[in-house]
Amino acid sequence: MTEKRRTLLRVRPKLKAPSTIVEHHQSTSTQASAVLDSAHLGDIIGAFGTVKVDQNKGRRTGWRKIFTLLAIMGPGLVVMVGDNDAGGVATYAQAGQNYGPHLLWTLLLLVPVLYVNQEMVVRLGAVSGVGHARLIFARFGKFWGAFSIIDLFILNALTVITEFIGVDLALSYFGIPSYIGIPAAGILLFLFASGGSFRKWERWMYGLIALNLAVIPMAVLVHPNYATAAKYTLIPNFPGGLNAGLLLLIIAIVGTTIAPWQLYFQQSNVVDKRITPRWIKYERADTAIGVVLTEIGAAALVCVTAYALGHTHAFGNFANALDTANSLKVHAGSVVGALFAIVLLDASLIGASAVTLSTTYALGDVFKVRHSLHWSPRRAPVFYLIYAGLLVISAVVVLIPNAPLGLITTGVQALAGILLPSATVFLVLLCNDKDVLGPWINTPIRNVVAGAIVWVLILMSLALTAATMFPTITGSQLTTGLLVGAGIGAAAGLVGFAASRLPSHKKVVSEPKEENEPLDKENWRTPPLDTLPKAKIRLTSRVGLTVLRLYLVLAVVLVIVKIAQLAGH
Repeated sequence: MTEKRRTLLRVRPKLKAPSTIVEHHQSTSTQASAVLDSAHLGDIIGAFGTVKVDQNKGRRTGWRKIFTLLAIMGPGLVVMVGDNDAGGVATYAQAGQNYGPHLLWTLLLLVPVLYVNQEMVVRLGAVSGVGHARLIFARFGKFWGAFSIIDLFILNALTVITEFIGVDLALSYFGIPSYIGIPAAGILLFLFASGGSFRKWERWMYGLIALNLAVIPMAVLVHPNYATAAKYTLIPNFPGGLNAGLLLLIIAIVGTTIAPWQLYFQQSNVVDKRITPRWIKYERADTAIGVVLTEIGAAALVCVTAYALGHTHAFGNFANALDTANSLKVHAGSVVGALFAIVLLDASLIGASAVTLSTTYALGDVFKVRHSLHWSPRRAPVFYLIYAGLLVISAVVVLIPNAPLGLITTGVQALAGILLPSATVFLVLLCNDKDVLGPWINTPIRNVVAGAIVWVLILMSLALTAATMFPTITGSQLTTGLLVGAGIGAAAGLVGFAASRLPSHKKVVSEPKEENEPLDKENWRTPPLDTLPKAKIRLTSRVGLTVLRLYLVLAVVLVIVKIAQLAGH
């Protein structure tokens, strides 16, 4: 039986303005919203179906819920699998090749961190209808907005370079020369995105995601010791003691698993797919599925190199992903070597598409130009010119001979880990901004968890800084410092949580009735950003942000110094 539905908004509306989109639009609840691009309003058009803009959730059977999930899911799955990009493959392979299965525990600890961070951007995207960069500019001003977008642009440009490094190394394994493989990959990536159809792009991504599942048979073929792998997944340990080299790799694992570009990409992709608050539960499920798949894939990659190369001359001598593929071919067979190269190529293409899009989405948000995959290049020329330009520049850089590709890849992941606390701080502040999220703001428990995540990232960054500045520092001293810092953070979190639970003496004005809250919540959208009252940022927050920024600049410099030292060896 079919239900008559009326489409309230056109899927691809025409605009009079050739490039700039500054007019305000109406949400499904007829409330003015902050949406900038009219292509971000209408039916949800996914790879496996369409959800009408006026579709009533009502009573839904199990099968209809599954079909709705299939239509809505995509942003969470793409961003999570894209997380295991070229840098991810190389970093996980290095962890297994140099340290065996001993660092598997880092992946388990990152599962809740991944979900908490990405769930916050899901709410921001669905409720506000604009990207992360636009919200930072609107709520924190041009100064902090410029810092954030410059960080993102530089880090993303470096990350896309690592994706093309991955393409080059993977194709080299099969004997395809760089001057053919890299331009071909760049053209293919542009064709993926420039069809003027969000659905076609998402279907391409699903095809690449399916190919990424080759990590599973590859891991099975090396016959891992499952009991030992489970042990090191559950019990944290530091093989050889805690030192600057190991810390650099752990931070690289964090940086490749939870990168700043992911926050910007998923929020903008949720907006571009037209997901609204009433479908947030489905997008949360999409994100959770993506988190599980990406961590299984990461663990599989660690196990492949750990168990295939653990008793060979290659153990402890990671250079780059191509050398690892060749070592796997020698010690585990040609099938495993070829599968590793295919996974590397596939991961590089997924990562390059997602990271480049996160940049073009952000710049489109900031400059208020059309920034949607629903538009064709003719109708959104600036969006696609930026996309093509990033691909071309990154491809050209990789063609420069004699670059230390392995160190560049590891260094970029470490820099992502260093800069992540700053991005997460802005994320938490936005998710506590009631003018932006209304009834969707963070709960006290979410704030405690998010605060713990930021503090752990800062502690790791501090430890790496200390180890770099004071080479004679011992592993036990670093461990003691981390434990003391963790204790301070735990105490501060408990105090903050207790303070948040104290009853407020301020009178609450115009609070919605509890019985109406679910309906209001599902239809509540952020009003036009220029109509919101000026954001109130406490002096302590401003001082904290400034101190954090200055420290991160120092930490980035020290990481670059450490990478240069490793290159010298």
